[in-house]
Amino acid sequence: MAHLNYNHVYYFWVVARKGSIARASEALFVTPQTISGQLRTLEETLGAKLFRKQGRGLALTDSGALLFQYADEMFRVGAELESVLKGGSPRGAGMLRVGVADAVPKLIAYRLLEPALALAEPPQLVCREGALDELLGELAVHHLDVVIADSPLQASVHVRAYSHLLGECGTTFFAAPALARRLARRFPASLDGAPLLVPSGHSLLRRALDDWLEAEGLRPRIVAEFQDSALLKAFGQAGHGVFAAPSAIEREVKREHGVVAIGRTDRIRARYYAISAERRIKHPAVLAISDAGRGDVFRQA
Repeated sequence: MAHLNYNHVYYFWVVARKGSIARASEALFVTPQTISGQLRTLEETLGAKLFRKQGRGLALTDSGALLFQYADEMFRVGAELESVLKGGSPRGAGMLRVGVADAVPKLIAYRLLEPALALAEPPQLVCREGALDELLGELAVHHLDVVIADSPLQASVHVRAYSHLLGECGTTFFAAPALARRLARRFPASLDGAPLLVPSGHSLLRRALDDWLEAEGLRPRIVAEFQDSALLKAFGQAGHGVFAAPSAIEREVKREHGVVAIGRTDRIRARYYAISAERRIKHPAVLAISDAGRGDVFRQA
C-alpha cells in the first residue's frame, strides 16, 4: 500500500465531521471537486470505500468509521502538540478516559472515580462501560487511559498492560424488611431453602457465591439470575429474594433500595483493579483513583 497522504486524510476527516462534501467545501474554502478528487485518491490508496450516500449527505462505511476513529485521534493529538509547543497544557492532563467493566457495581465505580473530579485541576471524565475483553482492546490501542475491573489481567489475554489492586472487601447479604426479619437471626443457616437472587454464571461473584454456599452446606432456592446488578437489586427491593453485594457499599445499598443487611461474610472477597498500560501509574487522575481505593472506599469493609 502507498504511503498515506495526510492532506487527503484531513479532507476525509472534515467531510466525515460535516456530513457532506458541500459543507466541508465551505469549511475548507476549496471547491467540492477538489475534495471529491482527494477522497477518490484516498480510497484508491486504501483499496476501500469510505463513504456511502445517505439521503442528501454521506455516511461512513465500516472502513470509513475505522479510519475516522484513527484520524480523529491523530488530529486531536496534532492540535495538542501545537498547544503544548505554544506553552499550553497537554490534553492528557485534562482528560481521563475510563473503561468500567460491566461486572463492577456502579456504586463502587462512582466512589473510585469521584476523587478524580476533586483534584485542583479535575479532568474531563469520559466513561465507557462494557465487557472486560472489549475494554482491554480499547486500552491496547490507547483509546482508554485505565480500565476498572473486578479481576486482574489474565495471562491468556495478550495485551501489554498491568493490574493495580485498588482494594478488596467482604460480602453482605440483603433482603427486603419482611423477608429479612425471618432470615437475620440464624444467618447463614437461614439461607438454606431461602429465595436467592444471583448474578449471572460468568461473574466472579457468582462463582465465589456458589463455592461459599457449597462449603457451608447451604441450598437456597434460586429465584432468578441477572446480568444487570441494578435489576437484581430492584427485584430484591421488591421482596423477591436475598441478594449479595460488596460490603464496601453496604450503607448505600440499604439507603437507596430500602433493604436490610441480614448477614456478612469475609469468605467471599470482592477485589477491584485498575488496569493500565503503565507499570507505574503516572496520570494524576488515575493516581487519585488508586489512592481512593487504598483509602476511604474500602476502609469501612
